[in-house]
Amino acid sequence: MSESAAFPKTTPLAATQTPKPVSADESGERDLDAAREIAEARRAITQEIGKRIIGQEAVIEHLLVALFARGHCLFVGVPGLAKTLLIQTLSDVLALAFGRIQFTPDLMPSDITGTDVLEEDRATGRRVFRFVKGPLFANVILADEVNRTPPKTQAALLQSMQEGRVSAGGQTYDLPRPFLVFATQNPIEQEGTYPLPEAQLDRFMFQIDVGYPSETEEIRIVNQMTSAYRPSLRKVLSPERILDLQDLVLRVPAAPHVVEHAVAICRATRPAEGAPEEIRRYVSFGAGPRASQNLVLAAKARAILAGRYAVAIEDVRALAMPILIHRVLPNFHAEADGVSARSLIDRLLAVVRPR
Repeated sequence: MSESAAFPKTTPLAATQTPKPVSADESGERDLDAAREIAEARRAITQEIGKRIIGQEAVIEHLLVALFARGHCLFVGVPGLAKTLLIQTLSDVLALAFGRIQFTPDLMPSDITGTDVLEEDRATGRRVFRFVKGPLFANVILADEVNRTPPKTQAALLQSMQEGRVSAGGQTYDLPRPFLVFATQNPIEQEGTYPLPEAQLDRFMFQIDVGYPSETEEIRIVNQMTSAYRPSLRKVLSPERILDLQDLVLRVPAAPHVVEHAVAICRATRPAEGAPEEIRRYVSFGAGPRASQNLVLAAKARAILAGRYAVAIEDVRALAMPILIHRVLPNFHAEADGVSARSLIDRLLAVVRPR
């Protein structure tokens, strides 16, 4: 093949042509179109998930907010409430690679990150190490009963959640994007567990409490799960489009008074001068700056999922509970008086009002 055939000549116009700049109006119009797309996608995703999951509307809403806000979730609920099925269904609807890790006391960091294996080249006889990826190399990770594994393995999960990469054999490997960790924890069985440290709890955007279904919902669940009916799911969004929409969430405007209210709520959880009296009496440690960031970011995702290209105070207040409940640490006075983190946050939201 000649050089001219391999590399065709361009005309002088093509050589000197530069991309046409996009005006602010055009960029804003594209974002508004994308906002309408994400609202439509939410309806489609919810409809597809509803083919398998009955009820749990609030849980699904928080799950979708976390998805588009790039947040990890900690699901707390007793066994048998379809936590695993819900997360797997989400990955199926979005055509995302799914990885499930059953955390146990003997699980090692290399069991989840991957490890180097020694291989021999049959042609040359040379031995080389090859990295075999672990189950963390997926888009959606279900960390089942995450508090059952030792701190060393929890630390490996912590790095992947914070940095989107893992370290093994002196090398660092990027994880696929999007990357989301949905961990589950059993609230009633604590024997043989390793409580998650506050540093790792803070990496979860939400703690989502999964409750029992209503009687009507439970009847529907029993009828569906004990029959031969197995619904087929339609793919709604590709991983590439999810990344685009996650970037869109970052561009959603938040007015100064909305950001100030989110910060005021988070600062009021800290037992310092100026905090509500109940907080000073019953809280050992409150939420840090990461909570304020997560609250604003999640509020942006909630707004755009509702088809609004601006954040409202209501978005912030609606998400304050799942964002703060695992970051507010009650002290021994609270335990003695039967005061929970949930009741403290309820009281705080009643006291801290928008300006």
